[in-house]
Amino acid sequence: MNRRFALLQAAFSFVALAAVIWWASKQDAPEIPTSGRALTWMAAAAGLYAAATVVRAERWHRILHLIGIKAGRADCYSLTTVGYMGNNVLPARAGEALRVVLLDSKVKAGKRTLLGTIVAERLLDVIVLGVIIVGTAYGVLSERDILPTDRPLLIAAGALVLLAALALAAVVLRRRGALERFRGFARPLAGAPRALISRPGVLMLAATFVLWAIEGAVYLAVARAVELDISATGALYLVALTNFVAAVPAAPGSIGTFDAAVLFGARALGGAEALVLSYALLLRFVLYVPITVVGLLVMVVRYGGLSALRSARLQTSRA
Repeated sequence: MNRRFALLQAAFSFVALAAVIWWASKQDAPEIPTSGRALTWMAAAAGLYAAATVVRAERWHRILHLIGIKAGRADCYSLTTVGYMGNNVLPARAGEALRVVLLDSKVKAGKRTLLGTIVAERLLDVIVLGVIIVGTAYGVLSERDILPTDRPLLIAAGALVLLAALALAAVVLRRRGALERFRGFARPLAGAPRALISRPGVLMLAATFVLWAIEGAVYLAVARAVELDISATGALYLVALTNFVAAVPAAPGSIGTFDAAVLFGARALGGAEALVLSYALLLRFVLYVPITVVGLLVMVVRYGGLSALRSARLQTSRA
């Protein structure tokens, strides 16, 4: 991995984590609820996240079959947990590359072709999360004067300016021949995203809406556990916000950046300071700890353990 990129990730996480620690130091110590009601909600949150993981794994399985890769369902489900484990403990979100390398050792479809299926997953996620954040931000935040403007036309104009800048950059790169080189590299990656323009692709988009609705229910269940008063719409807003922030380069597990996004979003929704910190801690536990443990166990039992992990990391760094 590029050392400068690693330093950039560390810097983002350090700044975000420092801000979180500074803010938390000004608050009362968080209280972890232990009542039967709270534990029931936490168990429900864990179960819902397991269901979301199943939907996510099944979606990947269907995308692979859509482009003719006959990967077994068991491998798709197993490697989904391994991938999330990798994202949580390895730098540069290496879990995505890890599942590509491990699946390629089974199906021999080519790493770039398999990477294209990850790109297809991310495209579906971006579309759905974009719809969610646009649909919820104004309904939830404009009432609290959190947004910089309540004029959608101004926001749209800003988006158009950004698109124009990207188009200009594409023209400049094309004149320098960079786009041709990029096309040669990216052609194998385009198969899966292109295959989404079909009836099965529409069904997978619908499944992605279901997936993120389930994840919104996870956020809501954890809120109920700590008695944080947010609505279902607010939970969906938090889902979109935290996942967009997770795209920012950061240390493994989005340390600092995820936590800052949760704290900012929950406070913007009107959450009491005494509850928001407890919410952030329990939400991180539900979203990161169980799947990391399961992914590590699957890696050990099914894919050769730590030696295979080291080998896969070497292949990932060369890919």
